[in-house]
Amino acid sequence: MGTNFKVAVLDDYQDVAQTSGPWHLLSDDVEVVYFHDHLSDEGAVAERLLPFDAVVAMRERTPFPASLLSRLTNLRLLITAGPFNAVIDVADASSRGVVVCGTGGKRVPGSDPTAELTWGLILATARHIPLEDRGVRTGHWQQTVGTYLYGKTLALLGLGHMGSAVAAVGRAFGMKTIAWSPNLTEERAHKGGAELVSKEDLFRRADVLSIHLVLSDGTRDIVGEPELSLMKPSAYLINTSRGPLVTEAALVDALRAGRLAGAGLDVFDPEPLPPSHPLCSMDNVVLTPHLGYVTEGTYASFFTQIVEDINAYLEGEPIRVIAG
Repeated sequence: MGTNFKVAVLDDYQDVAQTSGPWHLLSDDVEVVYFHDHLSDEGAVAERLLPFDAVVAMRERTPFPASLLSRLTNLRLLITAGPFNAVIDVADASSRGVVVCGTGGKRVPGSDPTAELTWGLILATARHIPLEDRGVRTGHWQQTVGTYLYGKTLALLGLGHMGSAVAAVGRAFGMKTIAWSPNLTEERAHKGGAELVSKEDLFRRADVLSIHLVLSDGTRDIVGEPELSLMKPSAYLINTSRGPLVTEAALVDALRAGRLAGAGLDVFDPEPLPPSHPLCSMDNVVLTPHLGYVTEGTYASFFTQIVEDINAYLEGEPIRVIAG
């Protein structure tokens, strides 16, 4: 493919990409540049990436719409961590001759790091752990009264692999588990250890509502003001899936008005979440910076397969191609 094939690795916030994958398996003709900051302005992204033959996108941190792809005239290979990416215009990339590849499963066998983080957020919100931690450090003692989970209703919006993993832990806590999604059947709900209910009942009965859906045109804003208005004022909302599944302004209003007890959020729209965002000043909200998949095992899997993707492309036989 020629010499000096230039690869950009984007949004390496923690400066771990270089030590998480076997980059030494790339030929000497491949130059890899790691970027540790995040650019939100499309013009700045285009200027930075113009010299590169290949770009590695970490999940959906940086969008690649047609307007950006049209400016990246040297781009030949676009790789995303994960098997799909909702913010890459794959069809437009394909029409420009850009090969879009992904990686396979993100999990260490038998593990689900996002499901584990979901339970971290559930416990942190129900027992006010971050607020009490700050209190102890500043001389305050027992500021809140927590909520126990035993006998409460865990409502799962989505019951795929991750939702089922969350349900299993809920049963261990003695919670009643209900579920709904647009295509969920009674048989699949039973297999996942949950009772199938209507969408309205899911929100009405929830003591903890946890979201586990894939973002698409059909699921964007699936949790809006009408759905939030059905929830108990004592309920908690947890989102470790994608920020745009929830109408953020409606969630902020519900939390401010006390129509929800609290929320645990790992995902936002946009990301990174600006420090000036109203969610950042709310004591009844626990925030984490899209950490669901951020573990040593996940990164090792991602970057190992990204190196494989680059080598396969350079050998003329791309793998894990995402069709447009």
